[in-house]
Amino acid sequence: MTAGSPVGRAAIALYAALATCATPLIARHIASRRRRGREHPARWPERFGHAGRARPAGALVWLHAASVGEALSALPLIAWLRAAHPTVGLLLTTGTVSSAALVETRLPKGVLHQFVPVDLPRAVERFLDHWRPDLALWFESELWPILLDRAAQRGVALILVNGRLSAASHARWRWARPLARTLLGNFELLLAQSAADAARLQDLGGRAVRCHGNLKRAAAPLPCDEATTAALAGRLAGRPLWLAASTHPGEEAIAASVHRRVAALHPGLVSVIVPRHPARGPAIRDALAGSDGAVALRSAGDDLPATAGLYVADTMGELGQWYRLAELVFIGGSLVPHGGQNPLEAARLGCALLYGPAMTNFAEIAAELVAAGAAETVRDEAALAGAIDRLLTDAPRRHALAEAGRRYATAQADVVDEVVAELEPYVRRLDMR
Repeated sequence: MTAGSPVGRAAIALYAALATCATPLIARHIASRRRRGREHPARWPERFGHAGRARPAGALVWLHAASVGEALSALPLIAWLRAAHPTVGLLLTTGTVSSAALVETRLPKGVLHQFVPVDLPRAVERFLDHWRPDLALWFESELWPILLDRAAQRGVALILVNGRLSAASHARWRWARPLARTLLGNFELLLAQSAADAARLQDLGGRAVRCHGNLKRAAAPLPCDEATTAALAGRLAGRPLWLAASTHPGEEAIAASVHRRVAALHPGLVSVIVPRHPARGPAIRDALAGSDGAVALRSAGDDLPATAGLYVADTMGELGQWYRLAELVFIGGSLVPHGGQNPLEAARLGCALLYGPAMTNFAEIAAELVAAGAAETVRDEAALAGAIDRLLTDAPRRHALAEAGRRYATAQADVVDEVVAELEPYVRRLDMR
């Protein structure tokens, strides 16, 4: 299905022409990302539509999840599709190395993963020529004009799942309303994650917009290796610990400064930093070592500090382990202008939550967690240090935050069932082919 005004169609045509002209620049950009470890060293051709796997026979459902958070939201639906519709092939695309590493260990057998092609006409055509999807489930908010337009032109049924559109993005899209209407018009169904998101999607021209809740609230707890977690807990032996989770550039220095302030008040304090992008681990260690002495690095095989110290946990797939070990967690991306990371993963595992004011990616959830008595907002480094000192001392308050967060994070477990009910008619059509 292709939809939209002549102005919107013309905007997509202009975008595609400019993208084609920019192909050499985009190729150099991808090469630069490869050198920096931001693209897969062997599978990078997938980013230009060169398939790394054979297409399975029969009908194919394509799920697109931009990065780690969206991929986690997709996992319950992948499990349902595999169990309820075993004859339908499943392809998951993501755009980041970290998301690929995550799904490598979490996807059911037979579900294929590929990197999403860059939004260039030739790359998109190669991708669609090979995979020929019948149904596409598009998660959250990544609206690539060429990819959506070409898929719709080929008759792929498109559904937006867990749709998100922030107030800032909505304001920007309003300046390009014909393009927004054309892109959103390609979706046969838009399932928004909140009432506010639904209203914004409708305002920009989305059709059949419905809201059942946020799939992130229904996700399973992050996994962990129980033996490794128990061994780390034994080495900590009750020492105080706090976690800076999914940090972005600038926040590691804040965490190190907070550690210096708080370690003087809490002997033996271990401050664990889990960077959002693990490849930054060695650089973080080197940057912090100058002012903070030795900084242990997990990917280098370093053990937890024997005394008070910083520990950079830069290994993939272990965030669930650290959430189980740390009762007190700062959510990264919130003291720098990024928009915050998912606080529900920590809340689900019984962590008391702290985050900065920049939680726009999870604005509704962040506000509701504070209102539910499950989180506190800190405005800057000094406030973060004060909150960590206070909560390490005040166990009842820390436990109250954690329990409120657990209740909030598990209150919408039925969201998956409601989303499945919406998707079932579309998938059932594929079974009948």
